[in-house]
Amino acid sequence: MRVLLVEGNVAAAQGLTRILQNAGFMVDHTDLGEEALEMLRHYDYDVALLDLVLPDMDGADLVRRMRHARHPVPAIVLSDATQAAARIRAFSAGADDVVSKPFDPTELMARVHAILRRSKGYAAPVVQVSNLQLNLDSREVTVDSRTVHLTGKEYSILELLVLRKGIVLTKDAFLNHLYGGMDEPEMKIIDVFICKLRKKLQLAGAGNLIGTIWGRGYMLRDDAVPTAAPARPVAEIERSMLSVA
Repeated sequence: MRVLLVEGNVAAAQGLTRILQNAGFMVDHTDLGEEALEMLRHYDYDVALLDLVLPDMDGADLVRRMRHARHPVPAIVLSDATQAAARIRAFSAGADDVVSKPFDPTELMARVHAILRRSKGYAAPVVQVSNLQLNLDSREVTVDSRTVHLTGKEYSILELLVLRKGIVLTKDAFLNHLYGGMDEPEMKIIDVFICKLRKKLQLAGAGNLIGTIWGRGYMLRDDAVPTAAPARPVAEIERSMLSVA
């Protein structure tokens, strides 16, 4: 998941970035509303987290301009204001939620996850595809109730595929999702990640959920036939595969 953080206070921005990154989000930060609008024109974000008071504009005005420009990204406004008028102004501008400072990091992340689930069309944190379940809040992946251990990059790829099930995703889309335009490796790394992810899911008994659309990219499908899970735990088989290699 990729977050646009618009916060003018350096210390607050650093703290929020740590909270979001610890929760598995990729964070792009700017302290200016105008720059935020420019970034929204060039990149796809899953959620925007912005302060009500910015150096160049009011946060509610930023949300209003986002909606006027038809940017669909969910917006959560952070506000020091305790007056109802400020919160109402943010909601009226098109904000999806308003969180008062100081806030509890756990509550903030719960609100972020709730907004993300609703924006993707899911009311509950657990998304199921065939016999695979993905928990958007805990980042846990299970197949027939057995945990599948994924690396951070593998989980991010699977999450993107699950949330955009039935849509063909290009390798550029994966690179942008994983690296956000920063120090991107060669495009063939996506093939490597997909190959490893497929093996882990197949070993767990999920079948071949990830389809290759030749010349275009990859797509998650839910019509794959589940396979019989191995008698030994998946982690044990993976270790044996590594020892042979």
